[in-house]
Amino acid sequence: MRITSLSVRNLGRHRDATWALDPGMTIVRGPNESGKSTIQHALELVLTRPATSTAPDLDALRTWGAGPSAAPAVAITFSWDGEEDEVHEGRLAKVFAGVSGTARLELDGRPVADPARAEETFAELSGVPTEGFLRSTASVRQTELAGLQRDETALRDRLTATMSGADRSTARARRRLLAAKADLDPRNSGPGRLGTAEEAVADAERRLANGQDGLARLEHDREAHTIAKERRAASESALTERRSQLEKARQAERLHAERDEAQARHDRFAEAIALRDELAELDATHPSPMPLAQLRPAVERLRTLETRISTLEELLSSEVHVDFDLPPERAWQPQSRLGLALAAVGLILVAGGIAVDVVGVANLGIVPVIVGLVLAAVGVAARFMAIRGRDANVATRQMRDEEVTRRLRGRSDMEEELRRARIGREEALATLELPGAPEAEERLAAETAHVARIDQGRARLSGLIGDEHPDTLPSKRDAAAAEIARTSAALDALGPIAREPRARERLEVEVRDAEGVADRMRDDESAARARVDQNPVDAEDVAGLAERLASWRADLAELRRRERILSRTLAELDAAEQATMARATRFLERQMVADVARLTGGRYHDVRMDDTALGLEVRSTERGDWVSVSDLSRGTLDAIYLAARLGLVRLVTGDRRPPLILDDPLVSLDDDRASRALAVLRELATDFQVIYLTASSRYDALADAVIELPGPEAVANS
Repeated sequence: MRITSLSVRNLGRHRDATWALDPGMTIVRGPNESGKSTIQHALELVLTRPATSTAPDLDALRTWGAGPSAAPAVAITFSWDGEEDEVHEGRLAKVFAGVSGTARLELDGRPVADPARAEETFAELSGVPTEGFLRSTASVRQTELAGLQRDETALRDRLTATMSGADRSTARARRRLLAAKADLDPRNSGPGRLGTAEEAVADAERRLANGQDGLARLEHDREAHTIAKERRAASESALTERRSQLEKARQAERLHAERDEAQARHDRFAEAIALRDELAELDATHPSPMPLAQLRPAVERLRTLETRISTLEELLSSEVHVDFDLPPERAWQPQSRLGLALAAVGLILVAGGIAVDVVGVANLGIVPVIVGLVLAAVGVAARFMAIRGRDANVATRQMRDEEVTRRLRGRSDMEEELRRARIGREEALATLELPGAPEAEERLAAETAHVARIDQGRARLSGLIGDEHPDTLPSKRDAAAAEIARTSAALDALGPIAREPRARERLEVEVRDAEGVADRMRDDESAARARVDQNPVDAEDVAGLAERLASWRADLAELRRRERILSRTLAELDAAEQATMARATRFLERQMVADVARLTGGRYHDVRMDDTALGLEVRSTERGDWVSVSDLSRGTLDAIYLAARLGLVRLVTGDRRPPLILDDPLVSLDDDRASRALAVLRELATDFQVIYLTASSRYDALADAVIELPGPEAVANS
């Protein structure tokens, strides 16, 4: 199918516009916001969207400023090839006004009156059944090539559709089979023809049975009443038996619980008796004759004495030694003599100088006097320092003598303390009746462990018996054993039902079922009695009903046979579609190989597709292995998915040729790849009509027709 013209009203920025489209490749070129995407939306709407659609995106597409009554409208004229290469022409016009929307289809001048039939017929001609199908195959938006990967479910649906072959007879057959089966058995929307027939036959059989019972008159009714009475008695007898068995099962369940409880008590008391005896034995076999409360302080005192004795012995093992950190004694006598000598010389010089001046022997001046005074002062100072050194030596000797005296006195005290400590140790060992401290430590450790074991046992015993007196344990154990024997004997008396697990649950279900049966039998008896009491049956009505029932039964058998045939046919068709899936993916791989090689400049040749997940991979020459297309660059990814879209269109449309609507999917490709891709599209235009929307003029030379859209002219006032 090829679109020859497109008209839109009240759609986006196109209030009223018409364009002629070439059957080959048409380039729709214009700047941003010139309405290219609106043209793509218009083609998608007219090809797939029902005119009565209430989707919110239609309101968003309405021309700005258009009133509520100005509904978006799209119309196309198209042609398609019929049998024997004859060309047909048609026109489709849709007004999208919600539930009031209209769709008019004309084929060779003849209108298709029914809107639903018009949609179905046009879908058959175009090969595009749904909007999702179109967007997953023949309509490619600018940034949606990778959408094929995100829409694997849609891709699988399209591959499944190829099962139908070139004329899509299988798809039509499937729809007809489903419609026929839904007519017979629509499941949720009503009983259907089959359910209605079954209900009619059942109702007729019931009324015929009642009529035949009426024709048998009282004798037949009485016989039926007798049978119903016997069945009621049998059901009540069975119910009584089941109730008796249920009571036994409940009794057995109680006895099992009582026996388990008695067994638990018996085991607990038996364990308590064994623990009591063990505690008695432990109480009689203490490793120490002295209680732990007395033993521990005694051993601790002995331990303290041993430590003190060891310390004193170590202190007394060495001689008295006095060590002072004092300077050595100073030699003060030479300094004292030197000082006296200097003082004497100085005094002599002073006296001699004065005497010479007085006698007049010579005039020496004041120099001898000054020198003599200096020497005398130095001598006095030296004498003073010598005296201080002597006093310091005396003080040091006195301190050393006092320390020796003090330490000798302390050693005597330590020897006395050592003697008393040894006496205390002997007394402690005598009290413990042990030869030494190691034996005392061993006895303390053993007694501590023994007492801890007794305390642990008493705690366990308290947990087992609580406030019970230990002397009553044997009688309570024997009472629990007697209870076990009693309940075991009672269970044996109940028979096999006492040994059956979950017998109560089973019998409760059986009793409920038996009660239901008994209720039904009582109802049957009451009904039979009512039929005996009153029998308003007409023989002619019964005869006519019998004739109609035979005819209805034949119709019901035919409907059931038809339903089985339809179900079997659909099952076989599903199996055939699953078997075809692998062949379809291989076909798509073969279709993509040449296009991928051309689009990537020979960089990638081989293509493979997973039959289950439908993931695409290409063989990389650089890596020497298969690579998922999701790992490739954006431009390569767009090129490969463009090839996938083209192969998918060839695959799923069969002999139909829907137009390919491309919103510049080559925008991310470089000029080299873009030119190769457009060459592929140009070749494809010999078989499919290509409508290419772009903002670039680099493709104009390859187009059969170019439609140039004007850009927006209005600007905001500054």
